[in-house]
Amino acid sequence: MKIAFVGKGGSGKTTLSSLFVRHLATAGAPVIAVDADINQHLGAAIGLTEEQAASVPSMGALMPQIKEYLRGGNPRIADAASMIKTTPPGSGSRLLRIAEDNPVYDMCAREFTVDGARLRLMATGAFDEEDLGVACYHSKVGAVELCLNHLADGAGEYLVVDMTAGSDSFASGLFTRFDMTFLVAEPTRKGVSVYRQYKDYAADFDVNLRVVGNKVQHEDDVAYLREQVGDDLLAVFGQSEWVRRTEQGRAPGLAELEPANHASLRTLREAADATYQLRDWGRYNRQMVNFHLRNAESWGNAKTGTDLAAQVDPDFALTEDASANTRENQRQAVTA
Repeated sequence: MKIAFVGKGGSGKTTLSSLFVRHLATAGAPVIAVDADINQHLGAAIGLTEEQAASVPSMGALMPQIKEYLRGGNPRIADAASMIKTTPPGSGSRLLRIAEDNPVYDMCAREFTVDGARLRLMATGAFDEEDLGVACYHSKVGAVELCLNHLADGAGEYLVVDMTAGSDSFASGLFTRFDMTFLVAEPTRKGVSVYRQYKDYAADFDVNLRVVGNKVQHEDDVAYLREQVGDDLLAVFGQSEWVRRTEQGRAPGLAELEPANHASLRTLREAADATYQLRDWGRYNRQMVNFHLRNAESWGNAKTGTDLAAQVDPDFALTEDASANTRENQRQAVTA
């Protein structure tokens, strides 16, 4: 399943996403962590050395190769250059699965052992001198969106994305690609302002949004968050000596995390697992196609010189077992 962590800059979004990744990995679940923040700190937060984190390739720099692999033998796509970040899969496209080896992971992912457990890390890549003043960060995040559009994931396996801060996620259709979006909020007015903005933007897209309170010091903080976000408040994380030691580079094991914070991690996983059971593949596919058509009309057709609407395969729908489904089963998944 696909899970996003969002929130105001400085809210602890990267810290909590790294904790959740480690929690899943140590529980034995297949997990891929994706650093999609313009500030690339997820690797260090997970517990990697600077050298290990720096060894993860930039997905943005490998976009042409990613496109070429995912295109496969799809007859509706003439070449990789005519694909954009929203291009949906169709008959002949290659799909990705979380617990597999494939050329995209070989190119973009690196596998590490943390707390005795294996996990994969991917990263969009940071801005470099060639990007400054001529490119926006969404050109790099587009590689994540394209991969999620081709990901046939299932229950009990996880792709966790540390997203850009604030409401920048709404610059593309990426925000609709997740089963669960955890919004990290501090118990302050600024801390909940991004929640209100995100809630408003996501209202028409059936985004499963839950709030995770962070840096909570006492019950008054919990009461404040409950007053501001209501039942969207799922769990809270208190001030953590464990986190402070991690930020100092002392790398404690996850088993040393405070019991209350461990319990909150379990709550997050239980909520994500429950949400996956309600996944509407038909809506997922319709949103994917809708955002592709909007991007095509807005800028994609002009950029590629191609009618990108023709890339939509009406006889294909992404499902958990899409590669094994007949065309009739796939058609039923979209219309159900």
